[in-house]
Amino acid sequence: MSHEPTLDRIRRAPKVLLHDHLDGGLRPRTVVELAEQAGYGALPETEPEALADWFASAAGSGSLERYLDTFTHTVGVMQSREALLRVAAECAEDLAEDGVVYAEVRFAPEQHLEGGLGLDQVVQAVLDGFEEGVRRARGRGRDIRVGCLLTAMRHAARSREIAELAVRYRTSGVAGFDIAGAEAGHPPTRHLDAFEFLRRENAHFTIHAGEAFGLPSIWEALQWCGADRLGHGVRIADDIEPDPDGGYRLGRLASYVRDKRVPLEMCPSSNVQTGAAPSIEEHPIGLLRRLRFRVTVNTDNRLQSRTGLSEEFARLVSAFGYDWDDLQWFTVNAMKSAFLPFDERLALINGRIKPGFAELKWAAGGAVR
Repeated sequence: MSHEPTLDRIRRAPKVLLHDHLDGGLRPRTVVELAEQAGYGALPETEPEALADWFASAAGSGSLERYLDTFTHTVGVMQSREALLRVAAECAEDLAEDGVVYAEVRFAPEQHLEGGLGLDQVVQAVLDGFEEGVRRARGRGRDIRVGCLLTAMRHAARSREIAELAVRYRTSGVAGFDIAGAEAGHPPTRHLDAFEFLRRENAHFTIHAGEAFGLPSIWEALQWCGADRLGHGVRIADDIEPDPDGGYRLGRLASYVRDKRVPLEMCPSSNVQTGAAPSIEEHPIGLLRRLRFRVTVNTDNRLQSRTGLSEEFARLVSAFGYDWDDLQWFTVNAMKSAFLPFDERLALINGRIKPGFAELKWAAGGAVR
């Protein structure tokens, strides 16, 4: 019997997801139904399967800007409390069904105000939706914990306001803060006020950096803004060069990222779609895992990439020959890097993750470690 982690087996593994966008994970049928209810007439397709095809095609153009354009439609149908609650509940259910035991899902409250909701109402609707989805999943024997990250758009000027919102709700289900959007021309240092506020408040935050833009974006996110994690961070590979002896030489920034154990929220399929990596097989995650950076595996946008965390792991198994130990390593990395108190992270690692992987290794005939 093959010991290789197959997709079906990977679905049974207890997984951790740190980088997943709420408005990038809607079910196609939900997009269609919410558009009908809201009178949103701009969808490019009105049949769920055709719409799913359109999202995948548009997102796979190789351009981050075109990729981001697809969110016009998902955000467009998420402008009421009912819509936000439904999308969040289905998100929690879908992640639980994929075997995710802990997830941090991000969204930008400022993008959901067109229907008359205020920022607090938007956040509360999403938190209520996650709670409902967790309850439904538990009723089917799937136990998941979901926190959310409040995202500010890097091209806008509301980052301090959103940071204050994240701090206000941090005991109610908000795990931290993020900035997102097109990197080029919108450096994270434009939002220093928000990051300084978060640090004063002992709050957690991640920054999208090193996806479409290179090392300067990563350097600013870490050394000027003080990011706890890097959203994507794939371009850190630009600071790593092969040595004549077959090894690798790390530049100062790459050395810093590895030495400080800065978590990298890698999203392989998404990176291929946006042109940040030429293919899964050539994705820097292979090199970064060999060099033992703090790499985590994530979905980014499940709708646009037609993916789930199990699919992402299965693609890496196919591309790099990873085994159960590798998948457990990625998962423990993610849990160590979560915006949860230490004792709660440890409880999930020792109580859910390691026992779950041990059982899968045993069933596959591998050594339990």
